[in-house]
Amino acid sequence: MSGKRILLVEDSKKVQNYNKSMLKDEGFDVKTAMTLADARAFLADRNPDAIILDIGMPDGNGLDFLRELRERGSKTPVLLLTGYGEANDIVIGFKTGCDDYLPKPYTFAVLLARLRRLLQSMERVPEVIEKEPFTLKLASMIALLHGRDILLTQKEFALILLFVQNEGTTMSAEYLYEKIWGQDTNNDVRAVKIQVSNLRAKIEGSGYAISAVRNAGYRFEREQ
Repeated sequence: MSGKRILLVEDSKKVQNYNKSMLKDEGFDVKTAMTLADARAFLADRNPDAIILDIGMPDGNGLDFLRELRERGSKTPVLLLTGYGEANDIVIGFKTGCDDYLPKPYTFAVLLARLRRLLQSMERVPEVIEKEPFTLKLASMIALLHGRDILLTQKEFALILLFVQNEGTTMSAEYLYEKIWGQDTNNDVRAVKIQVSNLRAKIEGSGYAISAVRNAGYRFEREQ
């Protein structure tokens, strides 16, 4: 893990200095941001290996910042380190797109263990997924069909990725919505229907179909 770059977004100078010092002692390259504006400026031209993010920031809500990252397609692992420790807070954090959640107060040993686990899990993620005739490039969110870029939007790419990874499995519209949008549907799945329809048109001729299963959801499978 030595040399991994960590962006520490924390408005408490005491907490920030402590974590920065301890992480540097473990060999990490630690960058800091006291505000969300500072974090955005840092991410404009640099990409850390992981982000440790507080929710209660002076210029906004860390969850909104996290949602921005995920909507832009960022795969950078985010560990929420926050004073909001109720069960509902943790659920909301994961639904918004965090990879781990550690309430304050905490011990540095636990923070370090969770950070290392996140970084190790990212190292195991493949850069490209191949399922003939598809090639899915995860970092750039580009999908190729027979070697041709089919120009998917971010949500269409997230959808084809779910389908390719779960071929033959029926997934409900509610499940797809929660996985792609990171929140409950509130019984409105029209957005999923639109994305599925758009994706069907773009993968026409691939030999695969997205079947609607009555009262159950959608299934990605080879055409008969």
